[in-house]
Amino acid sequence: MTAVEIASAVRSGQKSARSAVEEHLEAIAQGDADIHAFNLVTAEQARIRADEIDAQVAAGNDPGPLAGVPVALKDNLCTRGVATTCSSRILEGWEPPYSATVVERLREAGAVMVGKTNMDEFAMGSSTENSAFGPTRNPCDPSRVPGGSSGGSAAAVAAGFAPFALGSDTGGSIRQPAALCGVVGVKPTYGLVSRYGLVAFASSLDQIGPFASTVTDAAAVLDVISGPDPKDSTSIGETQPSVSESLAEGVDGLRVGVLGELSGNGIAPDVAARLRAAVDALESAGARVAKASVPAAVYGLSAYYLIAPAEASSNLARYDGVRYGLRVDASSTPDMNTATRSAGFGDEVKRRIMIGTYALSAGYYDAYYGKAQKVRTLIINEFASAWEQFDLLLSPTSPTTAFSLGERTADPMAMYMSDVCTVPVNLTGQAAMSVPYGVGDDGLPVGVQIMAPALGEPTMFRAAAVLEASMG
Repeated sequence: MTAVEIASAVRSGQKSARSAVEEHLEAIAQGDADIHAFNLVTAEQARIRADEIDAQVAAGNDPGPLAGVPVALKDNLCTRGVATTCSSRILEGWEPPYSATVVERLREAGAVMVGKTNMDEFAMGSSTENSAFGPTRNPCDPSRVPGGSSGGSAAAVAAGFAPFALGSDTGGSIRQPAALCGVVGVKPTYGLVSRYGLVAFASSLDQIGPFASTVTDAAAVLDVISGPDPKDSTSIGETQPSVSESLAEGVDGLRVGVLGELSGNGIAPDVAARLRAAVDALESAGARVAKASVPAAVYGLSAYYLIAPAEASSNLARYDGVRYGLRVDASSTPDMNTATRSAGFGDEVKRRIMIGTYALSAGYYDAYYGKAQKVRTLIINEFASAWEQFDLLLSPTSPTTAFSLGERTADPMAMYMSDVCTVPVNLTGQAAMSVPYGVGDDGLPVGVQIMAPALGEPTMFRAAAVLEASMG
């Protein structure tokens, strides 16, 4: 059953929340040893919460639009009294004193948390191999990566461990694993979903969004978690229209551009073939499709890998052995700080902290960080010009299908190229989502990326619904 179907059945009394939760806990118990989607399974808390929802239904009350639906949460979303580690030794065992806004909104809507999912440490990676607790495997082929950094959440949905999950997307960390695991993944407009309670990686790029097995489920979840939040100063202050209500409107007359800079060189032939099939499906449904160009998008990856590490360097300075998690004792405070950070952070996190600190250092700030911000502005302006001609833009989500575990761990540049199609949208703050669209020559899922201007989610989901329907 989909999330929407479970919620409908629970609210009507046709199915109990407890039975829905037990079914998914059983699936986790049977399958997660091979996948490692979860860092922590909160089975007893889930059962207690499910019973509370069933009691509300029995009393004639409506528990909410996601009543009884199990949800998996990425392990960088704060959950009060439940360990939140960011898959890092430096936060191992830390239990937040509060919950993220999105966690509270899901609870108010009746959803039931079944666990915290594995991820690349502090969301830094494209394969979920950088976790301090071991890699996650792709349910479609356990010898392959699930993508990252939200690979645990994507794998949880793909494996049937939860009907939907939440992840965070800083440079593609929802969309890329969604594509590699064959599920729907949404990166909302920056500010549409509150970041309060999300452990920060790069604050001007991070955004929380859903994974789901269907476009309808993703829309329902986005409607629940979006909206103004006084706890987040970057939150958009006005309530936006429901995404779910736009799903049936179709794409007749919509102007869709195929973004050449993200669809040409470096894209595997089988992935390019699925993009062409998606274009044909949209044209058959009445969309007007043409070639589009954002020339500066080719510089997106370079700008991102200066801006994101610079912000990470600042955000991760707080993990010093004094206030959170791990502390390695030493003879002096500076030595304790050094020992704690050396033992607590993994190689990829250390690499990005060093890159970011260098880019922000005296004498290099203007040459690197300042120039990257100018490129970011150029990309924003060129996308703005593209939106004058098109309602939506299209590209592959990932240049390839899922690659093998260990294939790119020794080559950071090859790993970073996994994000080449997704990072431009994080730099601009616009909306984007990945929709599964068939398989490649190796039988593994391929995702198509739909991009929309800021607050263009209703239009974006219309195209996603058409693509999903065209696959039967």
